[in-house]
Amino acid sequence: MYLFGIYVDITIADGLALAWFIGCWMGYHALCQRSLRIKKLCLARIMHNYRRDWMRRLLEREVRIPDATFITHLERNGAFFASSTLLIVAALFALLGSTDKAINMVSELPFVATDTQLEWELKILLLIGIFIYAFFTFTWSMRQYNFCAIVIGSAPMPNDSQVSIEQRRALAEHTANLIDLAANQFNYGLRAYYFALAVLGWFLHPLVFMLTTLGVIGVLYRREFHSKTLQALAAGQNPSVQFRGIIRDDPLN
Repeated sequence: MYLFGIYVDITIADGLALAWFIGCWMGYHALCQRSLRIKKLCLARIMHNYRRDWMRRLLEREVRIPDATFITHLERNGAFFASSTLLIVAALFALLGSTDKAINMVSELPFVATDTQLEWELKILLLIGIFIYAFFTFTWSMRQYNFCAIVIGSAPMPNDSQVSIEQRRALAEHTANLIDLAANQFNYGLRAYYFALAVLGWFLHPLVFMLTTLGVIGVLYRREFHSKTLQALAAGQNPSVQFRGIIRDDPLN
């Protein structure tokens, strides 16, 4: 079959599974963006409200060492995942050099479709592409948190009479938006990890690949729009929102 105008020797089932994977990823991203435009209750919107309140409180106090510590902690999370992603990419490139051994090992498993060397290498290259994308998102998130630290450091003090209340509110809103951008990039990187796990199903069978992709979408959607964590955060912002409690043995929350 032809992929991006180039003939690739893979089955129709593999091509459909790959198209399903790309469509689901892009579709879920579009769904999340649309939920923000229509102001649907979700983790991203609730967290923006908390960040805005955080920046407003920051402008009211003189000691801001804890705020800088929080930003540094968030930046370190991105650094950890960025370095881990580089190790994963290096391991995947090493796996390309032992394709025959990997195919022989996986082919012994039950219900596993036999792959040619080209098909196997395409799957590895897809994983490499996903983790390279994740690396860029994590590093960009780190830089944006760096910018946030600089903005917080330049914020006016509470006794600065040259800055009006409207200017302070605008600065708090803009800084919260900047933190949102950094957090979104971090979330995109984590989302890439989730979808990379779905790609592992492709090594078993194209149908398994499609089912694992759908399962990842279900987990992400539930956590973003219907999780107990979202209820707790929303209840903290709006007391009229009823919180039904946390189910401690639920692994999806």
